[in-house]
Amino acid sequence: MKPFTLPNLTVLTALLVPALSPAQNGGADGIFRRFDKNGDGKVTTEELPNPQPFARFDRNKDGAITLAEFTGTGSGGPAPTPEPPAPAANPIDAMVRQMDHDQDGRITREESGAAPWFNRIDRNEDNVIDAAELDRVRQAMKRPGNGGGPAPAAMPSVTPEDLAKVTSGPEILKPSEVGIGRMVPDAAFTLLDGRAVRLSDLKTGKGTVIAMTSATCPVSKRYLPILAGLQNELRELGLSLLLVNPFPSESPEEIGAQIAAQGITAPYVHDKDKSLSAALRARTTTEVFLLDARRTLVYRGALDDQFGVNYSLDTPRQRYLQDAVQAFLQNADPQIAATAAPGCELDLGEATRPAVSTITYHRDIARILQRNCVGCHREGGIAPFALEDMDEVTDRAQVIKRVVTEGTMPPWFAAVEPDPAKNPWGNDCSLSARDKEDLLAWLASGDRPAGDPAEAPVPRIHAAEWSIGTPDLIVPLSKEYEIKATGFMPYAFDVVNTTLGEDKWVTAYEILPSARDVVHHVIVQVHEPGAEARDREEGAGGYWAIYVPGNGAHHYPDGFARKIPAGARVSFQIHYTPSGTAKKERLRLGLVFAEKPPEYEVRTVSVANPRLSIPPGAANHVETRKQLVPFDLPVTSFMAHMHVRGKAFKYEVAYPDGRSEVLLDIPRYDFNWQLRYDYKAPKLIPRGSTLTVTAIYDNSPANKANPDPAKLVKWGSQTVDEMMIGYVEYFLPLAKSLAAK
Repeated sequence: MKPFTLPNLTVLTALLVPALSPAQNGGADGIFRRFDKNGDGKVTTEELPNPQPFARFDRNKDGAITLAEFTGTGSGGPAPTPEPPAPAANPIDAMVRQMDHDQDGRITREESGAAPWFNRIDRNEDNVIDAAELDRVRQAMKRPGNGGGPAPAAMPSVTPEDLAKVTSGPEILKPSEVGIGRMVPDAAFTLLDGRAVRLSDLKTGKGTVIAMTSATCPVSKRYLPILAGLQNELRELGLSLLLVNPFPSESPEEIGAQIAAQGITAPYVHDKDKSLSAALRARTTTEVFLLDARRTLVYRGALDDQFGVNYSLDTPRQRYLQDAVQAFLQNADPQIAATAAPGCELDLGEATRPAVSTITYHRDIARILQRNCVGCHREGGIAPFALEDMDEVTDRAQVIKRVVTEGTMPPWFAAVEPDPAKNPWGNDCSLSARDKEDLLAWLASGDRPAGDPAEAPVPRIHAAEWSIGTPDLIVPLSKEYEIKATGFMPYAFDVVNTTLGEDKWVTAYEILPSARDVVHHVIVQVHEPGAEARDREEGAGGYWAIYVPGNGAHHYPDGFARKIPAGARVSFQIHYTPSGTAKKERLRLGLVFAEKPPEYEVRTVSVANPRLSIPPGAANHVETRKQLVPFDLPVTSFMAHMHVRGKAFKYEVAYPDGRSEVLLDIPRYDFNWQLRYDYKAPKLIPRGSTLTVTAIYDNSPANKANPDPAKLVKWGSQTVDEMMIGYVEYFLPLAKSLAAK
């Protein structure tokens, strides 16, 4: 039996006890929208099955309640006078009145909307919260410290100051839009000491860091002492440093005096004709570039977030270049590969741009594929074939052309933002316009020129096992599962006890299957010691970690983490899919622990619609679900989940001030690639907003993945059924997070 804990009840009553009377609660518009589930401006008996409140507000008796009737401004006289609540009314009774649609004194799982708290109260696990279970909750509310009244109004909140701490600093850019992964032209230039060289002459050691600078730009001057210290650090790591000054108006005397005062001995270019700056496509006087030994651009942007045009910090919070160098030396892509860089903007002029030469495989195409495709399309990767050499690419030329043209590869399904500067997504892996144009042009060319093999990129070295590095804790399944060669397999559910002696904060996780081709998705939940772990229908109430197509590992930013308590139990719900060969599979969960408690705790909730009903043959069936946001919600990412009939998915928000906004539009949902959509900077959705998720399903014969177009499709865990879950990941400052428990 599951222990009942008061903190869960506090959250439950605060989030899920709205009264029906606008006079009692205020915010009539928001309350009305909660019941008007299809957003047509009317509440029907289907949306509000309880006959007593329905009759009370349907004042003209036409079978529908309008907002005017609800607020008393419509026909039929004044609004009904709200009855005062009973003197000792318990909020649990209000919740029962709200959800008990058939008025039998009980709450079924369906009536609760498959709420995440349902399992905690349904102690006998019969999918019904009965009178005895409700009475236990009422008694618990009367205990000292709970007062028997409503839960405290003050829920966890995130202030603008909280959000500013997370969002301040240089803007994160989409790497492929700013040349990451491309080869930098072999520009010629003259060093300050008079030597004429080319970029290729600097290929000493493992790579080169190029730092833009200036003798007069205020932000550049602040960074000079840091650059002076950087030259020795880079040298010890096998990297060289080159400084570039793009201003011909600055005199050699002031430049010389400045670098002498700072003790800078690294090569320095006074780029008077801006040829090197143009080859780099530099934007500001503080931008730094990390190039590998063959001039592939690995990182560009700010050195760190310590100095800006209008700010100056004592110490940096984000060390972008340092993190990029560490990742590069470990044969990994930087988590942040491109940012804006504060400083004095550069005007290079189109005339100084290097001419675009014929596209070749070794210089251009190999780098595009390495950056965007080879992570999966490689020997031992999860993709069905490799794209690591020209012969492999030529053999698959028509396949590559098709999937790139139709937009299924690289997998990214959010609606395209025409203006790249307004793209809110930090993990957008779609091809940039330039990469797509060059790749398709080369594939369409008659000769598909190979070019000079000496210009080929440095081959990637991929992690043999854990992409997150060596985990601090590995949690395997309790046993090995037998996967048959063909046919259908029910979901597996596995629970593992950990031996953690103290609470830990997890900064990265990875779910690593032993046989990738038979694991479609995995939902991981973490349970407190003593709590019962049981199947929760694909994380309808959220998840702790997840493995789905396109997402198997995740790093949290510095200062963010998820908690795993001492003695925790870890449960796995696994969807196995036979691949044609009988196999045995035992996946593992790897965890990396923080060295100190984080500033922010990461959580995931969901907006789910377990009452969906998709008619037979329907090609564009629409389902919606609305959810009132009960506290300030700083959202970091979304992830949509449907099954094979899923066609499109959308997140929208209606703010308390009447504004509305589309948060995420997925016009072409793909069950095979269920992606995270991570914001560059958190999106604050204020308390009182209404979050709406809309899903479109194709249950017609035209849907080639449809297992049965003649079936009336309902909610169910198996692929032949359907689901509608909109996951929302958010964070809370740790002190507030703990206070809310």
